[in-house]
Amino acid sequence: MATINPAAYPLTVPRAPGSARDLSELAAGFTGILVILWLPTHEQLIFGPIALLAPLVMVLARRPGLSDLGLGLRGFVASLWIFPAAFALSILGIFLAQGAGTFHALYQADFAHCGGYVVWTMYQQFLMQDYFMPRLTRMLNSNTAITVAAVLFSVAHLPNLALAAATLVWGVVSCLLFRRYRNLYILGLTQGLLGLCFAVCVPDALLHHMRVGLGYWRYHPMN
Repeated sequence: MATINPAAYPLTVPRAPGSARDLSELAAGFTGILVILWLPTHEQLIFGPIALLAPLVMVLARRPGLSDLGLGLRGFVASLWIFPAAFALSILGIFLAQGAGTFHALYQADFAHCGGYVVWTMYQQFLMQDYFMPRLTRMLNSNTAITVAAVLFSVAHLPNLALAAATLVWGVVSCLLFRRYRNLYILGLTQGLLGLCFAVCVPDALLHHMRVGLGYWRYHPMN
């Protein structure tokens, strides 16, 4: 892997002192996400789009460029090694899960379900890298901001302890990779691949179909 460039964030996100606006937006964004995760399904369908799209509006209100958002071509070619590395790790994980007897079929293994999941992982990366990380970086030093972002990412996956542990690690790794390459495409696709691998390698008795929040407790195993 190429050496991490600690100056990458300051090139596009000014290291000005954190403001009350940054803190309030962080609190509002994270609280909104937690609230919808713990709402019943009907209420999630009503309020979920508002809570998830509000950060997008706040990000775009600052008029960032595509490269700043990680949606340009910057770093794309240099970051291409990440996906095959994740693919190799996934194959190893499946091999080990088969040996341990935990490998199982994917719940709803159709294109719409898998494709929708990958779109969701890309938006998760957008939220973490373009909404939470810039605000945290203006308030904290870069490495501390990464740690806090990873912890928030992990907490959002509670009470699913298996997912919370995995997302804590991936939160740190993905933030470091974004700091180096600043490209969301590869990170979103990689998270989708690793998530699907995780879903078939870890017993569903622990994962509850990858559910978090209230949905985790309302899970009922298939007969």
